[in-house]
Amino acid sequence: MPDAFADLVGQDEAVQTLRRAASAAAAALRETGEPEAAVGADPGGGMTHAWIFTGPPGSGRSVAARAFAAALQCVHGTGCGECPGCHTTLAGTHADVRLVVPDGLSIGVNEMRALVLRAASTPSGGRWQVVIIEDADRLTEAAGNALLKAVEEPPPRTVFLLCTPSTHPDDISVTIRSRCRVVPLRQPAAEAVADVLVRRDGIAPDVARWTAAATQGHVGRARRLARDPQARARREAVLAVPRRLTGVGAAFDAASALIEAAEAEAEASVAEIDTAERAALETALGAGGTGRGAAGAARGAAGQLKDLERRQKSRATRAQRDALDRALVDLAAFYRDALTMALGAPVSPVHSDTAELAEAGARSWQAEGALRRLEAVLTCRAAIEANVKPRIAVEAMMLALWKG
Repeated sequence: MPDAFADLVGQDEAVQTLRRAASAAAAALRETGEPEAAVGADPGGGMTHAWIFTGPPGSGRSVAARAFAAALQCVHGTGCGECPGCHTTLAGTHADVRLVVPDGLSIGVNEMRALVLRAASTPSGGRWQVVIIEDADRLTEAAGNALLKAVEEPPPRTVFLLCTPSTHPDDISVTIRSRCRVVPLRQPAAEAVADVLVRRDGIAPDVARWTAAATQGHVGRARRLARDPQARARREAVLAVPRRLTGVGAAFDAASALIEAAEAEAEASVAEIDTAERAALETALGAGGTGRGAAGAARGAAGQLKDLERRQKSRATRAQRDALDRALVDLAAFYRDALTMALGAPVSPVHSDTAELAEAGARSWQAEGALRRLEAVLTCRAAIEANVKPRIAVEAMMLALWKG
């Protein structure tokens, strides 16, 4: 049966919470026609105007937010997955649902002010204006303040759905957090992810089980690994790093290879979008035109093209860091496998195809050495998140991995 929450894997408690809230909101709208009757009527299980979805990567924060938005727009108030409200919301075409996905390293104040202004309008469908902000932890301080004003005094028919890794002040401000209801999500079990890949994407069961385990329950990465040969090749190259660290020179070579692979992956992921954006802007600015006004228009276009290039550069940087982080997660999982084997822990390895290499590492490094190497990878991730130059952070990590 169709269901707006069907893609939210392993989050039964969260789904129940969101269904109750959507049903309460729909009931209040049917009975009174006033959204104020739905918002805040039942703090324990009902509807409120601002929500925060938290959880580790792959837990389905944005999936939960979109599914909840569909349930709010559902004519039945359940998230049936079949009605026009559900269908258009899930497809990303609903006129009253606005999705903010940061292209670059942050979400700026101008973008947030424009969004808040648009969100204050009356919903065209007569239900709710819904604003979904993916990666709300990337809000600048000024953008967060602009959002806070809207959350403190929200329009009666506007709902804000924020997605962040946690409610820590480094991810979302305490003042915004205090005005939102938090929906915590957990990392779904690999078995649940594999079942979804088989049922929804038609992936072979053995491949689904392997990719679900290798990506530690991250649905999107598991799907990409199962379908994309290049993704599998990149993973194999990352997991070959421990064998390549035979000296200082090899450590620097491995760092360069990892950085260059991330750059190439990022460039490939944004190239088509960048080209289309530039072509569309040039057309809108009258590129190729002739006549008296053409030269003046061309001069006026320079500033807009420069602004586009700046935004595209920021998006490319974000894509590179995301690609590098995926590689670091795979590498951390390898050293996690070595650590659990050294300790004799009764858990399955994340990377079953490199279990022999991890076991050899466990015998050589012992638990203490495996832990130091795992910490080196996690330190590299934290450094890059803190805006240390990726090459410097990765080179330091590779040297730490070699020295042990």
